[in-house]
Amino acid sequence: MSGMYKLVSCTINGKKVEKMVDVRASLTDMLRNDYSLTSVKKGCEVGECGACNVLINGEAFNSCIYLAVWAEGKDILTLEGLMSPDGELSDIQQAFIDESAIQCGFCTPGFIMTAVEILNAKKLYTDDELKKLLSGHLCRCTGYENILRAVKKTMYRRLGKEIDF
Repeated sequence: MSGMYKLVSCTINGKKVEKMVDVRASLTDMLRNDYSLTSVKKGCEVGECGACNVLINGEAFNSCIYLAVWAEGKDILTLEGLMSPDGELSDIQQAFIDESAIQCGFCTPGFIMTAVEILNAKKLYTDDELKKLLSGHLCRCTGYENILRAVKKTMYRRLGKEIDF
């Protein structure tokens, strides 16, 4: 039995945690089952749809194809970690609401986590670049335009620039 489980110590949404995990478990499973972080969705489970996307040391990863044991010593951020302690939404979450970029909501957390990585780069991306950066996500409801607009508006606001649309 001892060979099947491993102690994983990491930081999740700013909190240091430690857990015995099955060495075969995905990071998605650990986050959902052990920490009740249900924003991390189980979609395709092969790294194609982006619904399970989280930031690991600031970089977006599909947690379904990332083993939980690889999280050792890492800093993991999920959608739950974006909200301020007083319950206020982050600017990108609010932008998704303002732009009606949410329909069923299943893909939304993954999109937002990728958007966080994009916005943290503090660069002004073109529409084509933004589309490419968001292309690892599948959405069956929105047609993507509102999602793109939400990310673009937040990017312009954060950079203190006038929006050109």
